[in-house]
Amino acid sequence: MSQHGAALQTYNQELVKCLEEMKVRRSELQVQIDSQEEEKHNLQREIEKLSYKLTQLNDSLAKRIATRNDYDRTIAETESAYIKILESSQLLLNMVKREATCLDQSLLKTNTDK
Repeated sequence: MSQHGAALQTYNQELVKCLEEMKVRRSELQVQIDSQEEEKHNLQREIEKLSYKLTQLNDSLAKRIATRNDYDRTIAETESAYIKILESSQLLLNMVKREATCLDQSLLKTNTDK
């Protein structure tokens, strides 16, 4: 019977030792879990910040692109109007020159008729 008691005591000691080792491993694992959860939380906060910043940047970019497109449209319209003004000025100049030539010829004819 004492042999059984000694064996039981040995098993009990090994069982307690195994339980203690498992508790130590669990504790170490919990430290790792806590660390990773903190890292996860930090990354989530950083992602939220970056997402917010990206949204702001996209909004700003869209407004700037729209403004640039307005500039492009205004420049094109202004250049087109300016070209029309130049063409009209050229036509007016040609007409005035022709009219001046005709008037000069009329004056010459009038002077030679005297």
